[in-house]
Amino acid sequence: MSLHSPLAARTETRMSPHGPSIFNCVQFSFIRHGTAIISNGLREYNIRAGDALILAPNTVFTIHPEGSTTTTTLYVDINYLIDQSFWRYAAILSDRDDAWDLISSRFPDPTLIVNIGADRIGLMAPWLDRLVEMDLEGAITQRFFRMQADLASVLDVLSPFLDTSQGEHIDQADEHPQTSPLPSFGPLRHEALILRETVEDDISQYLTLKNLASKVHLSPSQAHRIFVESYNTTPLAHQTTLRAHEMARMIRTTQLPIQDIARRVGWKDRSHAARSFRRVMGVNPRHYRRLIAEK
Repeated sequence: MSLHSPLAARTETRMSPHGPSIFNCVQFSFIRHGTAIISNGLREYNIRAGDALILAPNTVFTIHPEGSTTTTTLYVDINYLIDQSFWRYAAILSDRDDAWDLISSRFPDPTLIVNIGADRIGLMAPWLDRLVEMDLEGAITQRFFRMQADLASVLDVLSPFLDTSQGEHIDQADEHPQTSPLPSFGPLRHEALILRETVEDDISQYLTLKNLASKVHLSPSQAHRIFVESYNTTPLAHQTTLRAHEMARMIRTTQLPIQDIARRVGWKDRSHAARSFRRVMGVNPRHYRRLIAEK
């Protein structure tokens, strides 16, 4: 599987507990056989054949099969899903940030269980099995459009059920992850979680790789490598993305001058702020404010 592939797929039969685990992507798990208990460390929930389990990135979970449980899980990059959502609703959305807000508003909880029925999962079976086959063969990149078509077919069947009023919602648990054979999608090392939390704790702070690495007692090169392997971006690039999104939110919700907003998110230089914002959002801040005013 390519490091930059937007998708991984696995079918697994488990007969013993697995986890706690955490992944940096969205998981769509389809229960094809058996029953299991999903645990978040505080509560337990039953899943059975015919259920779909949707987990947001960085959601901790443990699976306890009852006998044996067979699942097919799609591990989908969150940025890929944001792009898909943006183009699906391009007529009413201004940019990818709007798409992220749409996803967040529709799915406020990190875990969702919905019963779509064994018949519908049976309908999905050819697409799910082909996605697994392509992934195991390392052919996701070469057959990207076939992958897109199969994933779209799965989501087309699933999407009518993705109503947060249905199913059960499970909160995240503060646990540490295990290891996993999936190279692109984690699970994340504990140091990676600390690094991400440090970056996100105060996006206006001035960060250096040396200071960041000291938080996890690693060398700067080790910290940089772990972060990139976990999130497919660098710590400073992640901070830039967060600053741009927060700047976009403040442009939408306040009348503060753009230069003041830039300073509040941590950019003191106006030209640097405009360039960084444009790289993430696709337009400069002033154009973004005009687009919002015209909506």
